[in-house]
Amino acid sequence: MPVFTLQINGKEHKADVAADTPLLWVLRDHLGLLGAKYGCGIAQCGACTVHIDGNPVRSCTFPVSAIKTAKVTTIEGLSKNGDHPVQVAWDELDVPQCGYCQAGQIMTAAALLKRTPKPTQQQIDDAMHGNICRCGAYHRIREAIISASKKI
Repeated sequence: MPVFTLQINGKEHKADVAADTPLLWVLRDHLGLLGAKYGCGIAQCGACTVHIDGNPVRSCTFPVSAIKTAKVTTIEGLSKNGDHPVQVAWDELDVPQCGYCQAGQIMTAAALLKRTPKPTQQQIDDAMHGNICRCGAYHRIREAIISASKKI
């Protein structure tokens, strides 16, 4: 098996895995980064979202071999102390209910705000479309993104 050298959360990691191994399993099973969750396995729910060079990517279907020299950021690396504006807003507005989807929701929202610091409600809805929350916390998610946008 090949050994992949990955830049994850600002650190270099080695992964001795098959080329088609999804990034999610490298993160969880080989590196112990458990923030990205397995939800559907077909890139439809967003629970596994991470950033690759700043773009939100569903890691459950993204092969480790496709990363090459790109920089990967997981929820664990989004901020040093959990103080990214999106994380703060999530906490202030008590967004999570069960919490399972929240890392993916936060990573998608953080990527949106990096691209579009003051998004409209339509831009928020478009960016977050496809991130599934079984608890139905969509209203609180939207409000947290609006709140975070005011702090950026």
